[in-house]
Amino acid sequence: MIKVAPSLLAADMGDLRAAVARVEQAGADYLHLDVMDGNFVPNISYGAAVIKALRPNSALFFDVHLMVEEPGRFLADFAAAGADLLTVHYEACRHLHRVIQQIKALGVKAGVALNPATPVEVLRDILPDLDLVLLMSVNPGFGGQSYIEGCTAKIARAAALLKELGCRAELEVDGGIYAANAAQVIRAGANVLVSGTGVFGQPDWAAAIAALRGAAC
Repeated sequence: MIKVAPSLLAADMGDLRAAVARVEQAGADYLHLDVMDGNFVPNISYGAAVIKALRPNSALFFDVHLMVEEPGRFLADFAAAGADLLTVHYEACRHLHRVIQQIKALGVKAGVALNPATPVEVLRDILPDLDLVLLMSVNPGFGGQSYIEGCTAKIARAAALLKELGCRAELEVDGGIYAANAAQVIRAGANVLVSGTGVFGQPDWAAAIAALRGAAC
């Protein structure tokens, strides 16, 4: 089953509560929440307080993507704020296994994200402990970027590695995903599509979500 995770980074920051309600009604599966610290990535977004404020008003699965240095310092705050899944970057964790165990101990699902230049093979030894693998198909930090075409082969390698190891982790792709290119991402093996402007930037959010999900047909 293909899941669509609209990225709140592309929503109207002046009315996030209304955006979340509307995108939930439009049929989103997950809400993708990009947390940026201005250090790991060259941008700052929002923190646990914003997520905590949104949580009581939505039944969506909160897919929290921590684009921050040393994410272990913040895991408890985001779990308490209402995250259902916490994804950390391989590149930001000195002791990745320890961080994953910290996430699990908080009672939420655990994911690891890889930047475009990081090979999927680095996750071989940690994959059995993961609920989700997130492949960035743009360089993280800003919305509205174009999909890096070379990432399609990387998605296929990740899907093959998951199958080889018998892992049931979801395979999520984030960056430049629109209805026009969703099919190639799905064919390569992704089952969770993150889309910011591909949903929030469209006039009909329900139609945009349906088009992304329908690209599997």
